[in-house]
Amino acid sequence: MTRSAWLPPSKQIFCSVSPTSRVSNNKQLCKMSSIPIPFNDLGKPAKDLLTKDFPTGAVKLEVKTTTPNGVVFKVTGNKDSKTGIIHGDLETKYSDKKNGLTFTETWTTSNHLNGKIELENNFAKGLKLELHTSLLPSVGQKTAKVGVQYKQPNVHTQASLDIFKTHFSVDTVVGRDGFLVGGEVNYDVLDSKITRYHGAVGFNAPEYAIAVHANNSLSIFSASYYHRVSSEIEAAGKATWDSKSNNAVALEVGAKYKLDKDASAKAKINNAGVLHLGYTQALRPGVKVTLAGSIDTTRLNENAHKVGLSFVLEN
Repeated sequence: MTRSAWLPPSKQIFCSVSPTSRVSNNKQLCKMSSIPIPFNDLGKPAKDLLTKDFPTGAVKLEVKTTTPNGVVFKVTGNKDSKTGIIHGDLETKYSDKKNGLTFTETWTTSNHLNGKIELENNFAKGLKLELHTSLLPSVGQKTAKVGVQYKQPNVHTQASLDIFKTHFSVDTVVGRDGFLVGGEVNYDVLDSKITRYHGAVGFNAPEYAIAVHANNSLSIFSASYYHRVSSEIEAAGKATWDSKSNNAVALEVGAKYKLDKDASAKAKINNAGVLHLGYTQALRPGVKVTLAGSIDTTRLNENAHKVGLSFVLEN
């Protein structure tokens, strides 16, 4: 397979272009008049490669089923291998695609009741309205957030308001020809002051992505790089520096190798000398298992290593 014969999943990595789009030249993909990715997704390709499919120190189970009328049920469980504590949640999701309505309800083992209502492309194309609620009956704790998202070619904006805490946040990303610039501001309505702000710049191409972040009121800086070397090999790296601490730059690099259509292997290592290894195998359609382990190479003779296991079942 030649390098020009494939394209990465557009909705996963680079631009909000329909996966069914036909692009004759890879270099044209992010030069189209496309909708930029959300602010939180800047640097996501590198983050996903360095964090996903490493279930170390835990045993995880996820079961997802879909009914004939489109209702999705998802059950997740997570047992911490060190403490033995089990966390889990039950999620129900109903989507009315014709009217752009989605309702999601979640009940956790900590007795949190969460709900989310989404209404998309109903009042205007590119406009999405959201309502998030959470209730902890044992202590009477409750939260409610309203949000709005608006996306058009070259701009993607989101805003949310925490009704009870009166916290307001807004973020925007503008993009053109693969270049992306974004920022986020958090504002306390009662105190009439900005509590935090973040900024980021990036560049996305069909085979690689670069992002630089300045978070926590421009005190924590990070740079990430993702490269799809071929259809079988992916690589990523991330460096982070906290200007308010005396710590050196934290560095993490990783790679993923697709063994065949059903199996893949991942590895990453950080500057602290901790090596993570992961292996994912699709046993059959809808059944996936992941084995992972972490090895502290600076303490090989100590009990500082972890293993983990993850099962995903989907109909």
